[in-house]
Amino acid sequence: MKMSDTLLDSPIATMNGVGEKRARLLMKLGIETVRDLLYYVPRSYENRGNIKTLSDGTDGNTHAFLLTVSGHVSTARLRGNLTVSKFRAFDDSGSVEVVFFNQPYIKDVFREGETYRFWGKLTRSRSHFTLSSPKYEPYVDSVPLDDFVPVYTVTNGISGKIIDKLVKTALGYALPHISDPMSERIRTENSLPTLAYAIKNMHAPEDSNALSRSLKRLAFDELFTFALGIRMSARLNEERDGIKCSPCSVKPLTDLLPYELTGAQKRTVNEIYSDMTGVRSDRFRPMSRIVIGDVGSGKTVCAMMAAYIAIKSGYQAAMMVPTEILARQHYAEFLSYFEKLGITTRLLLGSTGKKEKEKIYRETESGECSMLIGTHALINEKVKFKCLCLTITDEQHRFGALQRAALQKKDDRSHLLVMSATPIPRTLALAMYGDLDISRVDEMPKGRLRVLTYALDESYRPRILDFIRKQVSLGGQVYIICPAIEEKDGSDDTDSENLTSMKTEQGPFRAEKGIHLKNAVDYSRELSDALPDLKISCLHGKLSSAEKDRIMTEFAEGRSDVLVSTTVIEVGVNVPNATLMIIENAERFGLSQIHQLRGRVGRGEKQSYCILMSDSKGENAGERLRIATTTYDGYEIAEKDLLMRGPGDFFAQNSDNNLRQSGGIEFKFAKLCNSTELMDMAFRAAEKTIREDPELMQRENLLLRDEISRLFRFGRAPIS
Repeated sequence: MKMSDTLLDSPIATMNGVGEKRARLLMKLGIETVRDLLYYVPRSYENRGNIKTLSDGTDGNTHAFLLTVSGHVSTARLRGNLTVSKFRAFDDSGSVEVVFFNQPYIKDVFREGETYRFWGKLTRSRSHFTLSSPKYEPYVDSVPLDDFVPVYTVTNGISGKIIDKLVKTALGYALPHISDPMSERIRTENSLPTLAYAIKNMHAPEDSNALSRSLKRLAFDELFTFALGIRMSARLNEERDGIKCSPCSVKPLTDLLPYELTGAQKRTVNEIYSDMTGVRSDRFRPMSRIVIGDVGSGKTVCAMMAAYIAIKSGYQAAMMVPTEILARQHYAEFLSYFEKLGITTRLLLGSTGKKEKEKIYRETESGECSMLIGTHALINEKVKFKCLCLTITDEQHRFGALQRAALQKKDDRSHLLVMSATPIPRTLALAMYGDLDISRVDEMPKGRLRVLTYALDESYRPRILDFIRKQVSLGGQVYIICPAIEEKDGSDDTDSENLTSMKTEQGPFRAEKGIHLKNAVDYSRELSDALPDLKISCLHGKLSSAEKDRIMTEFAEGRSDVLVSTTVIEVGVNVPNATLMIIENAERFGLSQIHQLRGRVGRGEKQSYCILMSDSKGENAGERLRIATTTYDGYEIAEKDLLMRGPGDFFAQNSDNNLRQSGGIEFKFAKLCNSTELMDMAFRAAEKTIREDPELMQRENLLLRDEISRLFRFGRAPIS
C-alpha cells in the first residue's frame, strides 16, 4: 500500500480537531476517513464575488454586499433571555440596518469605519433596507476573499464552519500526497486538470472556470473508473466455470399460465435457456444476465422459467427481493405454479419465526427445498444450499453488488439473473451493465390497457377530488405522489441568483416562485378532511421499514382507499385495484420517474389514469409533461429523458445503494452531470484503455489498476 493510501484511508478521528465524539457525528454525513473528507461534495456555492450595491439588491433575495460600519452596535434584551443587536452600515448607494438575533458577542466584532463583505437576505421597505443575521468577513484591500464559498450539508453538532475548517486542514497536509491514477495522456486527450487541482478547486474554487473544470474531472473519474471496473468484472466472469443445465421443455409450466407469453418474453426465455444449457465458449461459463422492462411487462414470469430450468436439471434456485411485502407477493405467485408441478417452494424473511427458519435451513441444505424466496435473510450464513444453480435478484437497484455477490457465492458456479424495472437508454445500459448480457422485455402483455395520462393545473382540483371519489366507488384505489415529506422539505434555499448549484437548471428541478410544493404529511391530512368517507394512508421514507411494510400491505389488501406517498413507492408491489395515479408538482419529476410511477397503476383489467398536476410555466417542464402525456414506450422516454437532462439522474438513482459497484464508487459527481458528451467521452476513454491494455499492466496505467482494485475490491490477484 502506498503512503498516500495509508494517509487518505486513515480514520477521520485521527485528524487534529476531531476526536471520537466529533468523528461519530461526521460518520452521519458519510465522512469516515480523510479521503471521505476530501471528496465531501458541497451542495452548492455562495457566489460572494458577485458584489451588489444596496440599491441594486432585490427584496427577499440573498446577495453579497461590501459595506462600511457607520455606527456602534446596540444590543437590547427581549423576553425569554433573547437579544437583538443592531448597527448601520453603508455603501455608495445607501445605508442598511444590520440585525443579529441572540448573538450579543457581535458588539465586540464590528467597529465603526471597518469594511466587511456581508452575505445575506435583503429586505426592502420603501427606502429602508434591512440585513438579518448575514454572514460576514472582514475586507482588507491586500487580502483577497474567495469569490465562491462552498455550502456543505451538515448535521446537528457539525456546522458548515467546522467542515470548512477540517477540509482546509486536510487540503494542507493530505493533498500533496495524492497520487493521480489517470495518465497524463488521458488527461491531455480529454482536456482534464490534475486530481489535486480538481479536489482543491472543488472546495476553494479560484473562479467559475476552475470550479467547472474540477467538477468535470471528478465526474469523468467516476464514469471512467466505473466503466473500467465493469469491463474487468466481465473478464472475471468469463473465467468462472458454471453449472450446465440439462435441456428440458418449459411446456409444463407455460401450460399452467392463464395467458400466452408475449414475443419479448419468449425471446428473453430463449436467451436464458441458451445461457443455462448451451455452450457459449470453449468451456461453459455461468449466465450473467439482466432483464430490463417496464413495470408490469412480465419480467417475473421470465425469472420463473429460469428457476424451472434449474430445478428440472436437479438443482436449486434462490430469489432475493428488497422488501418483505414484495417477497410475499413473489412467493404467492411462484407457489401457485410450482406447487402444481411438485416443486417445493419456501419463503424466508427476517420476520420468519425461529422454528420455521430452522426448518427452512434444514430443507435448503438437504435439497428438499428447490426454490427459496426471501429478503436479505437469504444471505445469512446459516442458509446453505445443497446445489444452488441460479440466483435471482428483483428490483436490483435496491441491492449493492456486495449483497448480490454474497448470495451468488453460496455457489460460485451459479447462474445470475437480475431484474430491473428502470428502462435505460442503450448507450447507458452498455456502460452500466457491461458485465451482464441484456434482455429487454419491451412488449406489454396482450389486453393490457394503456394508462391514460393528462397534465392539469390547480384549477381542476375540485374535479379531481370528485374523480377520486368516483374511482373508489367503482372499486378502484388511488396513489397520490408528493415531492416532499413535510413542509420544510419543500423549501429550497438555492433559488437565489447568487447561489451556484452543483447542477444546471435542467436538474435538479427547482420550485418556481409562487408554486406551492405538496408534501405527503400535510396533504394526507387535507385529503382526510376533504374526503372523510375514504380511508387515507400516508407513506414516506422517514418511516421505519416495518411501518412502511404495514401501510403498503394495508393498501395492497384494499384496506385503504388512497395512498399519499413520496417516490418511495417506485419500488412497490402489484396492486391490481389501483386505477388512478396523481403526481403532484409533476414539474419536479423527470420523465423516466413519471413513467415508472405511472406503471404502478393499470395492472388490472379496469381502465386506469395518471394525472400530472402542475402550475409550472417553464418551457422545459412543459415539454416534459407533453412527452409524458403522449409517449408510453419506456425506452423512448428514457432516451428523451437522457437528451433533456443528461445522465446525472440515472446515476443518482443508482448511487444510493452502490448499484453496480463492488465497493466505493458512489457517483457523487456523475449524478451531478448533465452532459451526455462528458459521459460518452469517459466511456470512450475506458474502451480505448481496455483495448490497448486489457490487464492495465502498462506503466502509465499501474496506479489506475490499483484504483480499480480498491474501488471494486478485486484484490491484487484477479487482475494481476
